[in-house]
Amino acid sequence: MPEDSLPNVDEDLLRPIDLQALLDVPRSIQKPRVLMLYGSLRERSYSRLATEEAARILRRLGAEVRIYNPSGLPLPDSTSADHAKVQELRDLSIWSEAQVWCSPERHGSMTGVMKAQIDWLPLSAGGVRTTQGRTLAVMQVSGGSQSFNAVNQLRLLGRWMRMVTIPNQSSVAKAFNEFDEAGRMKPSPYYNRIVDVMEELMKFTLLLRDRSAYLTDRYSERVESAEEVAKRVNQRSI
Repeated sequence: MPEDSLPNVDEDLLRPIDLQALLDVPRSIQKPRVLMLYGSLRERSYSRLATEEAARILRRLGAEVRIYNPSGLPLPDSTSADHAKVQELRDLSIWSEAQVWCSPERHGSMTGVMKAQIDWLPLSAGGVRTTQGRTLAVMQVSGGSQSFNAVNQLRLLGRWMRMVTIPNQSSVAKAFNEFDEAGRMKPSPYYNRIVDVMEELMKFTLLLRDRSAYLTDRYSERVESAEEVAKRVNQRSI
């Protein structure tokens, strides 16, 4: 057997990388669509205020932004996916090209409100991928010193949800000091970092748009699809 042979690979389904599919694609001209999730229901929620500040930046950069309000979203498995708040969340995720997740850090972790939103997003719903191929930026706010526990967890979940999580991230320490009475974020290095993150999210989103289907096409799924077709053909011949 030749040293470079692949006896366990279906050569017909192992396709060479197509540079034309990556480079020569029609360019969408609509504004990048960004869904933003935050993880607190408090009246003065710093994760919501940080999200709203990031939304202003994204709009200035040319994005169409929608912020999901998690108030009224039931706990996962406590009701059916037909619940209006669940359907709203899933529809927004399908609508989006990019997402921003911002959670407070509580007991060294993201909040339950944040996790519930992510848990209601299935990898696949009726053949539609609700998160796969979307770009993702992660942010957190903390009541104490700067920490990265929540963003690290969000980053892990983004990968699990088959999203393209950008390298940059934001962590705002002592968030109660960073916003004025009107809820606007004060000038600071933390504010500048949020601008950095939103700029980077837009750049990655524009680079990947119209290429998502090709980038997320997988050999293993092509094999599975071919096997399903073969089973149907064999059943018809019986």
